Amino acid sequence: MTTTDPKADLHFYLQSARDALLWKLEGLREYDARRPLTPTGTNLLGLVKHVASVELGYLGDTFGRPSGEALPWVEEGAEDNADMWATADESREQIVGLYRRAWAHADATIDALPLDTVGTVPWWPAERAEVTLHHAVVRVIADTHRHAGHADIVRELIDGAVGMNEGNGSVPAGDTAWWEKHRDRVERAARDAGGEA
Repeated sequence: MTTTDPKADLHFYLQSARDALLWKLEGLREYDARRPLTPTGTNLLGLVKHVASVELGYLGDTFGRPSGEALPWVEEGAEDNADMWATADESREQIVGLYRRAWAHADATIDALPLDTVGTVPWWPAERAEVTLHHAVVRVIADTHRHAGHADIVRELIDGAVGMNEGNGSVPAGDTAWWEKHRDRVERAARDAGGEA
């Protein structure tokens, strides 16, 4: 049996989600990185901004390790959903830079503290605000992978690019005709199962 280092395992999955999320921005023009592609406004740069805020909160403030980063979009009184989109004044470089600094800050917290360290999530109700570092890291991993999945779908809607990272498409290697045939087959099965004409 191979022995593992729990912190190394957690960090591996956290970093793989971070990398997948940022990869979705590569090669896109500014408009495509920002434009909303769902009825709720989901967009690639907004997902990065949100996840940076999540890391700084759960793996910084929660454990008494504030980053010093100004996050006006999560302050009390901020506009709802302000962390899920980038204003015209917030550059891609600023948001990606913030995310990379959030990684470094979160990684320093993970490295410095035992996984059973208890912190307090400031924005949760007091009766359930205490969490361990282990719990907080797992929560951030789950959130980041969830948003990397959103980013994968948004990027596919923009230009058809899919996959987990540059070396791992995670889908069969079909050409346009193959994918059209596959999609038609899935549509037919849905219609048949749903009793649609």
